[in-house]
Amino acid sequence: MADLKPARLNTGESAFEDAFTALMQRDETADEQVNTLVLEILNTVRDHGDRAVLDYTRSFDNRQLTDIADLEISQQQMQAALTQITPEQREALNIAATRIQTYHEHQKQQSWQFKEADGTSLGQRVSALKRVGIYVPGGKASYPSSVLMNAIPARVAGVEEIIMTVPAPGDSINPLVLAAAQIAGVTRLFTVGGAQAIAALTYGTETIPKVDKIVGPGNRYVAAAKKAVFGQVGLDMVAGPSEILIISDSGTNPDWIAMDLFSQAEHDEEAQAILISADGDFLDQVQSSMTTLLASMERHDIIRKSIESRGALIQVVDQQEAVTLANRIAPEHLQLAVDNPQELAAQIVHAGAIFLGRHTPEALGDYCAGANHVLPTSTTARFSSPLGVYDFQKRTSIIDCSPVGAATLAKTASVLARSESLTAHARSAEYRLGD
Repeated sequence: MADLKPARLNTGESAFEDAFTALMQRDETADEQVNTLVLEILNTVRDHGDRAVLDYTRSFDNRQLTDIADLEISQQQMQAALTQITPEQREALNIAATRIQTYHEHQKQQSWQFKEADGTSLGQRVSALKRVGIYVPGGKASYPSSVLMNAIPARVAGVEEIIMTVPAPGDSINPLVLAAAQIAGVTRLFTVGGAQAIAALTYGTETIPKVDKIVGPGNRYVAAAKKAVFGQVGLDMVAGPSEILIISDSGTNPDWIAMDLFSQAEHDEEAQAILISADGDFLDQVQSSMTTLLASMERHDIIRKSIESRGALIQVVDQQEAVTLANRIAPEHLQLAVDNPQELAAQIVHAGAIFLGRHTPEALGDYCAGANHVLPTSTTARFSSPLGVYDFQKRTSIIDCSPVGAATLAKTASVLARSESLTAHARSAEYRLGD
């Protein structure tokens, strides 16, 4: 098998900035073509409901369907899937589910209230969303882990109905996905994918319920659809291709780092895997390991394309420069395979998740560490957070003024309202001034 050739960059070279900029850019031409098709799908599903969902699913997923009911997986089928998987798989799902639930229990927010001296009460009521949709990818791979990561935080938050959609190309679906849905407490499950699933969850059809919020990652069609319906339905984020950035010194086994890079590259050809090190010889060793190990990978073609088109090995002057570069990249996943991971982590301000030390590969986070694996991508870690219980809760402000408190606040409100020429506001407040 031919040598694997990721881009090699060096911050000490004059061409670095141009090369780095090119590395981080994505081709938006294809996105424009995707957007056009996605808008057509959204409008058609909105106008024609079940019929459009059925037609698109037949066409895009190569499925032999006669009725919209064929798209729904019953609770009995989900329960039966638990007996179709091996005991080892069932145990792994249960362990992962327990750890994910334990982690997310710590995120629950509570309502609060305080009372002022004049009797006025102020507070915030925290309540769960009523119905949410979770999108689980199912094209090039099956992701029972994504079922757990999306549904369990919703259940912890107290969501009443969890509607799940997942594509089933060729009428095939992994029983592990169905088993995970049963364990995670999914209410209804539809084997629908792509933009048509997002449309159905947003607008509702005769069969698929309209939801209050959609969460979960997907391909570029799903991302474009989520972006287009924002405002008509709540969203967690618009996720791009998976990313991993590793900062490593020479103390880590090169094979370990090579496989950690592969763990994200194998998702799809657009995934991005980057290694930063101050040791050029170590970068050489990792590149050699990647070439050697690639032949043993089931998804070697996908890995090769990902690594050679979007991957990179970057040599820096020192770890401080590595941290600076990491904050510019704002990666979805950041591994710190160094002697002093806590010290470096304290300097990281932009990352979806940080994995500390040589024995914490990102793969553990994907499945069973407990923290959520639905993370901000494409530099959005600058302002976004991992999926969590808080994504399934909403907050309502509570204001209860006593007569004395209203009279006091009315004076201030009147002055500010009149300064904005909003006379009705001012007079509304002034009516509460009392005699």
